[in-house]
Amino acid sequence: MKAVILQHVPFEGPGCIADWLAARGADSRTVRLFAGDALPAPDDFDLLVALGGPMSVNDEWFHDWLADEKRLIAEAVARGRAVLGICLGAQLIASALGARVGPNEHAEIGWFDIMAEPSGGGFAFPPRTTVLHWHGETFDLPPGATLLASSEACRHQAFRIGERVVGLQFHLETTADSLAGLVEACGDELVPERFVQDETRILEALPQHMAANHRLMTTLLDHITKGLA
Repeated sequence: MKAVILQHVPFEGPGCIADWLAARGADSRTVRLFAGDALPAPDDFDLLVALGGPMSVNDEWFHDWLADEKRLIAEAVARGRAVLGICLGAQLIASALGARVGPNEHAEIGWFDIMAEPSGGGFAFPPRTTVLHWHGETFDLPPGATLLASSEACRHQAFRIGERVVGLQFHLETTADSLAGLVEACGDELVPERFVQDETRILEALPQHMAANHRLMTTLLDHITKGLA
């Protein structure tokens, strides 16, 4: 299996996804868009993972690679590739397929529950799972998408399109190192609000939830790549 990871900032890496790829002997590479790396061709991968980042999908005026990235994602979906989007990555999938992305009513930063929605078969989340959120924007569901999960602060938390495309507004991939980097880089966003936790609470909750989140990520990746070489 050939995998490409689209990384938007140095401090948001693949986390446990890298372990999953290594365990399966995948031929993987990371495209560091922030460093000017060239995007791959749609035929260069079986699995495309778009990671998070603090920018908006609507910031094409500032990040000129966003438009090309969205075209690549749309082409990958059209060709039946496995595609996973995380936070910004999920918003990129939605935008690439014509859905609106914009501010959510609430910023959502910290460990909050998501609740599963009826999925009608295929991959489904457990009824309730505590996951890490770090976002201020949300997305409309793209055409043909099935809503998989919601939270109190944000209705659209996860969706799938068919069996190979999934967008997650939250971070199942988080490790101690990646969370420390995120807090260091974006700690100024931890302004007290209803759905924004403080730094101490965010960091101290990781050991309680990380193993379960990583198992869920493994299940999800196994599902969308089933049958791939």
